[in-house]
Amino acid sequence: MSEVDGAGIGLVLEDFKFAHGTDVENGRIFKIGGIKSSAGEDVEIVVNQLYIAGADSNYGETLNPVNLGRLVNPFSIDVIDGNDIGVPDKAVLQFAAPTMVDPAEGYDCMNASATAGSGPCASRPVEAGLPQGERPDIGMQMNVNVGGDDSANINIHAQSAVIDGSYLRLWGDNERRQMVGQFKLNFYTPELSINACDQQTAECGSRIVMRHFALELALGNTLQPMYLDVDGTGNFLIEVATIRQPAPGAIGEDGLRESSDPAAWDFYEDYYTNPEYRSSLTVGNLSVGDRDFGSGRIEGVLIQHLKIQTKDLAP
Repeated sequence: MSEVDGAGIGLVLEDFKFAHGTDVENGRIFKIGGIKSSAGEDVEIVVNQLYIAGADSNYGETLNPVNLGRLVNPFSIDVIDGNDIGVPDKAVLQFAAPTMVDPAEGYDCMNASATAGSGPCASRPVEAGLPQGERPDIGMQMNVNVGGDDSANINIHAQSAVIDGSYLRLWGDNERRQMVGQFKLNFYTPELSINACDQQTAECGSRIVMRHFALELALGNTLQPMYLDVDGTGNFLIEVATIRQPAPGAIGEDGLRESSDPAAWDFYEDYYTNPEYRSSLTVGNLSVGDRDFGSGRIEGVLIQHLKIQTKDLAP
């Protein structure tokens, strides 16, 4: 495509509520199969409930509607000009959440009662003029059956979740004949919780709660894209290739630009200093049951090389 025009497709869901799960009596079964454990046993996951609903759902007990996106800043599907994002002469397919905005106009990404002008997120929390809010509660309750043992149960819940600024970009690489992508996930929630229950006794273990949870994950960038492929055995392959090595003598012994090839020095300066290429994880407070373990933070992670490949464990 020599020219890209148009504004793409904007998606806004108002008064949205989604809930699906397993109800054997009414013939509804939400099941994930075809998985093997490392011991070769069949693994079957039965999803009891998967929901996306308004805030204050009480871990999925009370499902109210929520708005997702709004007309001035919707979810979007678009074909963008690669020259504008550092992918020369390519048309790039982009799936994007609402974009970040000026902090003077946006809302704090973590605070479920944030007010305008408190942060860079566009999605608004529940307020007097917007009872649905634009920050959904998201959760999943599932049973895991391994080799006939179906006692394991896992529950995951996120309150007032925000994914503003997230996107997936896809294009093709002519030389490698592979799909190439960039994936940016911003996930903010004032509370992310995980617990497990015994299906037979209905007793649940201590709830693991991560308050003020923020994940900013970057996979692939314009200098080091993420390759997506399927190998000859039908297994998926995701690879973030190793950044290219500088040519001998391209970087001076003192590491300064004056003694280096300017183009090579600028390339690595951009790679190592651009915050958009780095990932971070922040937990304001981690608690298990009635015990608090304080805060934790991992900042500025730069992926030098990553290769993920699925394997068939069947004999």
